[in-house]
Amino acid sequence: MNIPPLPESLLDEIAQVVGPRGHTRKGDEIAPYCRSWRDNWRGSVPMVVSPKSTDEVAQVVTLCARHQIPIVPQGGNTGLTGGSQPHDDDSEIILSTSRLNRIRSVDPTNNTMTVEAGCILQSIQLAAKEHDRLFPLSLAAEGSCQIGGNIATNAGGTQVLRYGSLRNLVLGLEVVLADGSLWEGLRGLRKDNTGYDMKQLFIGSEGTLGVITAAVIKLSPLPKERQTALIAVTEPLMAVTLLSNFQQRTGEQVTSFELIKRELFDFVFSHIPGSRDPFSQSHPWYVLVELDGQGDQGSLRPIMEELLTDGVECGLVADGVIAESADQADRLWHLRESIAEAQNHEGGSIKHDIALPLSSIADFIAEGTRELEVSFPGVRVAPFGHLGDGNLHFNVAQPVGADRETFEQQRGLINRIVHDLVATYSGSISAEHGIGRLRREENRRYKSVVEMALMRKIKEALDPNNIMNPGKVL
Repeated sequence: MNIPPLPESLLDEIAQVVGPRGHTRKGDEIAPYCRSWRDNWRGSVPMVVSPKSTDEVAQVVTLCARHQIPIVPQGGNTGLTGGSQPHDDDSEIILSTSRLNRIRSVDPTNNTMTVEAGCILQSIQLAAKEHDRLFPLSLAAEGSCQIGGNIATNAGGTQVLRYGSLRNLVLGLEVVLADGSLWEGLRGLRKDNTGYDMKQLFIGSEGTLGVITAAVIKLSPLPKERQTALIAVTEPLMAVTLLSNFQQRTGEQVTSFELIKRELFDFVFSHIPGSRDPFSQSHPWYVLVELDGQGDQGSLRPIMEELLTDGVECGLVADGVIAESADQADRLWHLRESIAEAQNHEGGSIKHDIALPLSSIADFIAEGTRELEVSFPGVRVAPFGHLGDGNLHFNVAQPVGADRETFEQQRGLINRIVHDLVATYSGSISAEHGIGRLRREENRRYKSVVEMALMRKIKEALDPNNIMNPGKVL
């Protein structure tokens, strides 16, 4: 199918709206926006637009709506499912939110902050800290990802267990709709029962319903005390039981509870300079657990020690290391955060971002590992993830010495085994990375006909001409 080039007159009009600093048509400058940092999603567009205000976004969208030109909204371009990459036919423009980067206000009394979509997540964390507050979303990409993209994918991160995903952390939104009109929903309210909760339509919508330009986000008191431990266990069921024990003893003070298979640490120790094993011997599985609270420094230490001692006595814990300092805690977290990079050095890795009921996780890991190892001898099944909220990154690494390209040709078959099993356990095939293009057809397989029809009706109502990130999610 031959798609005619976008009218030069339209591109000129858009350029006039955003000014010389707000757009580029140069191929070498456009190229980084058109490829993903992982998984080789690539596309091409004739223009990247970077508005510096909500009004400019609205004007650009209005022009595109008038000419029915598709728009690909893009934040920090750190996504993992092809949701923010254009197609490869020059039929779209990319609208980058990178210049919408102001923190508009901080309200410590209301525990809220109003931020523009292009604010870097780490900048928001630091701004909250200046007011003795915490914005708890924490991701490996926090130094480059943008809050608008985080919201558009309902990002979770390592502290969902205590604070929830962005569906829990966003109180209000400002959104430019597909016709260029503006929904001004920047209300810092925790209760508003005046009709449909409109913001929830756009959280997790991956830019398919409108362009998020600003948000009111929820802050929490900055914890005064934090204890971090790396705990060795024999099997996932013990980790699940240990989580229950921690929660019964400390309640919401369990901030993070990460499950990690030993093979992943072996990858890190082999490929990440400066990393070393905190234990004198290896163990099959590990849990990285963090407690925080408002008590005096050191006040949670006896509780952590007691829980570990109890775990050893009842056979749940094989060994454990409690961080003696903030620096040591950071080193433990660095091991966890280096997993993604270390995996890249081990050849092909077919990744799954799934969610399961906590009560099913141990059985799922055992059954999924068994099925994959029988069907694909030599594969290395290496799960890790946010055990506390049931989110596993159930990754399958190629056999040692195998040909990467040959292995990755099995992607569809491996995905089918994993995702069919996820469905059997009433789980989700996408816990926090979104659908994008990567999981679009699979999503249709696992969602009910009624649910897919409802999603399409929402899309048709808000974007009847299908110009907002077409071909993603649906």
